[in-house]
Amino acid sequence: MDKRLDPKKLPQHLAVIMDGNGRWAKQRMLRRIVGHQKGVETVRVIVEECSRLGIGYLTLFAFSAENWLRPKAEVKALMTLLKQYIRAETGRMMQNDIRFNVIGNRGDLPPDIDREIQSTIDKTSGNKGMLLTLALSYGSRQEMVSAARKLATEAAAGRLDPASIDERAFGASLFTVGIPDPDLLIRTSGEMRISNFLLWQLAYAELYFTDVNWPDFDREELMRAFRDFQSRERRFGMTSEQLGQLPA
Repeated sequence: MDKRLDPKKLPQHLAVIMDGNGRWAKQRMLRRIVGHQKGVETVRVIVEECSRLGIGYLTLFAFSAENWLRPKAEVKALMTLLKQYIRAETGRMMQNDIRFNVIGNRGDLPPDIDREIQSTIDKTSGNKGMLLTLALSYGSRQEMVSAARKLATEAAAGRLDPASIDERAFGASLFTVGIPDPDLLIRTSGEMRISNFLLWQLAYAELYFTDVNWPDFDREELMRAFRDFQSRERRFGMTSEQLGQLPA
């Protein structure tokens, strides 16, 4: 543990947009897939570090709904890497008491990968440690439309009073039901946008942007992000004075 960090003030839920694999490879005149392979190594490091620190929830934006528009060869390579990662990491998740989860439109994924996902979800379901969530074929606007459709269907069938629909009801219809909203979002590679990721859930998250490409985002970079997070005052619409009056 970094001595400059307060273990009591770490984020409960960390979300990450892992950006810059292709840029990292291009800077080194390597194929993009090499950058993605290096990025998988970074995932392993960050997952283990977050688990060690006691982070309760880690959500990684691994493949967006829009990523299907990339060249077919790259998409195929990414799917192969995904399958290899899940298969290779299942044992490590068991050792570290990590639960595995996926959000997004799993029906878009190749059947063999979806089976691999379900197998790992089932094997790790009894673990009590960190919940590792991969967002795959995920888009937040699509997620919210799906939630609205679910609620509309329930209301049309007479099983739900439209007047009873509130933020809690809407949140319970999202992919992330049962998961607390992120406290901190990290995006690597210098881009300063959230790219259709957890739009509802990030309402009060702290945002941290770094120029470091994902393959170079190591433990020290993670500590730097956590130190920045701990330097901020999270008011949730209140004033600093009001926060000071709340019980510790």
